[in-house]
Amino acid sequence: MTTLVLGHKSPDTDSTGSPIIWAWYLSEVKGTPAKPVLLGEPNTEAAFVLRHWGLDKPAIIADVTADDSVVIVDTNNPAELPPSINDSKITAIIDHHLLVGGIKTKNPIDITIRPLACTATIMHDLMGDAVARAPKAIKGAMLSCILSDTLEFRSPTTTPHDRAVAEKLAADLGVNINELATAMFEAKSDVSAFSDAELLRMDSKEYTVAGKELRVSVLETTAPKVVLDRKDSLMASMVGVAEEDGADQVLLFVVDIIKEEATLLVPNDLVKQIAEASFGCTVTGDTVVLPGIMSRKKQIIPALKL
Repeated sequence: MTTLVLGHKSPDTDSTGSPIIWAWYLSEVKGTPAKPVLLGEPNTEAAFVLRHWGLDKPAIIADVTADDSVVIVDTNNPAELPPSINDSKITAIIDHHLLVGGIKTKNPIDITIRPLACTATIMHDLMGDAVARAPKAIKGAMLSCILSDTLEFRSPTTTPHDRAVAEKLAADLGVNINELATAMFEAKSDVSAFSDAELLRMDSKEYTVAGKELRVSVLETTAPKVVLDRKDSLMASMVGVAEEDGADQVLLFVVDIIKEEATLLVPNDLVKQIAEASFGCTVTGDTVVLPGIMSRKKQIIPALKL
């Protein structure tokens, strides 16, 4: 049986690259046939990483079955996984997010959840000496995942270990970290081809806050004006996206990678109340700038309240 290695819906670079990395390790090192799969189209940065390292885009699947053996990476949240995930034969979880709960397994499994910035960093550690055997493209995917999740070490989730692993990989590959990260962020910032609804779902997670179902979306960019120039249509589209996804509200944080700040779109009183209660700010218009806010995992989600 071939094990499916998958990350979360709306796959970013880590949730695209880490399934590829771990499927290689299982197949080539552990002797367990495995293949990476995605739960949607990779975002523009992830697509660039695949092209840059000459990696095939994994197949996109909508669900799993009771016969599927599955390794879950870069999430442990059932809301971000296939509808039938609890029916499948889950064998392992590798993640760096808070423990949500709700996943049920048929047998005891291997679980590794560590407070690091990137799943690929954890995989590097778990693989040990086998990293030396990895092809250039696998090491490149690992480096790219770390640079993405740490925003080239700007994110407050970055640990010294994430940075050390990235620098070690870059030296091994002969890669200039700044040049690679710049190219990745430029690719991530090119959102011109996406509809408003696609942007709102591009890097999005579901959370419940004070009884409200929220879709918390983040767009990390070096060109925030491109997104903010569309704020009126984005806010108008939030209504339909929330309705279709069974949410009460969509929150969109536009993260300026260079200035290291986030702009939250404020379409209504509910978002205004959330913003002021969560971040201690005063909202006077339809946007509010949140200095220093860059990480959904570490700074946004833990702060949300109403």
